[in-house]
Amino acid sequence: MEPNPKIRVDFQNADRKGRVRLNTKGSIEDINNQKIHLKTGTEVFLYDEELSVNGTIAFSIEENLWVATIDWNELIKSNQSG
Repeated sequence: MEPNPKIRVDFQNADRKGRVRLNTKGSIEDINNQKIHLKTGTEVFLYDEELSVNGTIAFSIEENLWVATIDWNELIKSNQSG
């Protein structure tokens, strides 16, 4: 089984439903570089410099952009100490 595609996100860039928007420069670069096909229901691994979590791709009709649904209680703090 292949691992979920990894997409950089800004966890503070969430919509009012708590979904993380996939419209930041880092997200777009990761999506393009890995040739990720955005499709509702696709499982992904989301990360930034400090946190990470698994999520599921969805399309926000209200904002006309792709988002990822996550469980905010499942956020994992990255270990930066090496």
